[in-house]
Amino acid sequence: MSMPRDFSGYRWNYPALRWPGNAGLAVSFVLNIEEGAELALSAGDERNESRHEVNHEVVGAPDLCMESQFEYGARVGYWRITRMLMQAGVPLTLNACARALEATPWVAHDAAAQGFEICCHGWRWESHAGLPEAEERARIARAVASISRLYGRAPVGWHTKSSASVNTRRLLLEHGGFLYDSDAYNDDLPYYVRLAGKQHLVLPYAFDTNDMRFFDSFAYVRGSDFADYAIDAVECLLAESGDQPRMLSIGLHTRIIGRPGRINGLATLLAHIRQRQGAWCATREQIARHWLAHVPPSETAR
Repeated sequence: MSMPRDFSGYRWNYPALRWPGNAGLAVSFVLNIEEGAELALSAGDERNESRHEVNHEVVGAPDLCMESQFEYGARVGYWRITRMLMQAGVPLTLNACARALEATPWVAHDAAAQGFEICCHGWRWESHAGLPEAEERARIARAVASISRLYGRAPVGWHTKSSASVNTRRLLLEHGGFLYDSDAYNDDLPYYVRLAGKQHLVLPYAFDTNDMRFFDSFAYVRGSDFADYAIDAVECLLAESGDQPRMLSIGLHTRIIGRPGRINGLATLLAHIRQRQGAWCATREQIARHWLAHVPPSETAR
């Protein structure tokens, strides 16, 4: 099954919008909560996760090494990162797999207490590409019910690991309650899509300004590599935002940037953003609500 693709985008004809405080750039810090939701034979899954500091899959037995590396994120990384962001006064979105929150319910409770947004990252940490429709529908419902119970409110955002399926967005609309999804990587601004007779908001995510590059491509080695790249993105988008809005997503993982040899890269980035004029740090829900309130769907629907 194929889906129509949009190669045109805004074509440099952007909506006339300013973010709160007359900012030109909205910056979204997203902390991914996946610990306990990774594939693991010990959890009854079909196989073990194979991607981490060293990419190696243990077959036929629990991978205690991999499990321990994920546990670091919940035990240490979460607290180190959130403490730094809170001290900087930066609003935060947790991109949380529901099974991870079931394993670490204190994360959901802390998010509620601190005012962090929880965006649904699925039930398990897995792609939905190729999932049978009925199974995907059930997993969406299960994940939303779990987060609602642990967090105290239903998530209004969704982001699938890697690729969504051709049905995901339609199933989110069918389920109801979602303001936005982030299952796209194709723009520097939110936009609307027409689907099932409705207009739905998409907040694109990014894999380049993302600490996963410490692992996947080894493009980042030191914390300063992450900071330098993200700061370059901030400066480019700020320069463009004088007469047109921009949005930047910064992806973080508790078990990656939360390590002591990398965390200073986040500190450097935060210090840079704080001293720059024209940047508004916000949760993804705040960005979505501002866009919905100020940009009518007819202006950007595709």
